[in-house]
Amino acid sequence: MSNVADKTETKQNSFVELISVIVQALLLALVIRTLLFQPFSIPSGSMRPTLLEGDYLFVSKFAYGYSNASIPFSPDLFSGRIWSDNPERGDVAVFKHPTSNVDYIKRVIGLPGDRIQVRDGQLFINGDAVPRELVGALDDVDVTEQNRPVDVYEETLPNGVKYTTLDLSPQTSGDNTREFTVPEGHYFMMGDNRDNSNDSRFGVGFVPLENFVGRANIVFFSIAGGASPLEIWRWPTELRLDRFFKSASK
Repeated sequence: MSNVADKTETKQNSFVELISVIVQALLLALVIRTLLFQPFSIPSGSMRPTLLEGDYLFVSKFAYGYSNASIPFSPDLFSGRIWSDNPERGDVAVFKHPTSNVDYIKRVIGLPGDRIQVRDGQLFINGDAVPRELVGALDDVDVTEQNRPVDVYEETLPNGVKYTTLDLSPQTSGDNTREFTVPEGHYFMMGDNRDNSNDSRFGVGFVPLENFVGRANIVFFSIAGGASPLEIWRWPTELRLDRFFKSASK
């Protein structure tokens, strides 16, 4: 009888240890996701050609400090940010939409107090044109979503940050805007796919600092064709190996 009891107790202890390991692993994952890095998948084409649907990237949660937006499910625990650091012009950042609370990813273009305007497709910051150079035409439907060549421009922000944008059409509603003055504590965000981005020119509006989730750092996985990473049988044809470990902001 004692041997049976000992075996039963051993099994029970092993089960308790297994549960303990699982709980500890989940808690560790929660801490890492909340305080350090959060995986994020690109939901739309608004950041093409920099980021594509099917890109999976890490978002640095500590880059701007912590707010309710940084915590899973955004519980209303406190106001403002803890250990706050300001986003820099040119950062690609994940933030909560000011009204819908949905995660968005765009590029920081305007800082508090800036005046932002687009005229004939040219970006102006505080009345000065942002240098914009045509670098070629891209004919790759996986990148542009267009079955034709699309003009690609390189912009250089006042702080020297360079990135490329798509120009799908020379005359769209986003190519000529009013002048926006960014309020204190807010930021003006734009997608690199300038003619196909719902950003601060339109429904997003100015983004409060406390809505920032984190800064996009690096693409760690990418798959084309609308495939799920779990569809391993599609990897040979759909994986974008050239995008693995690519910067998420260039």
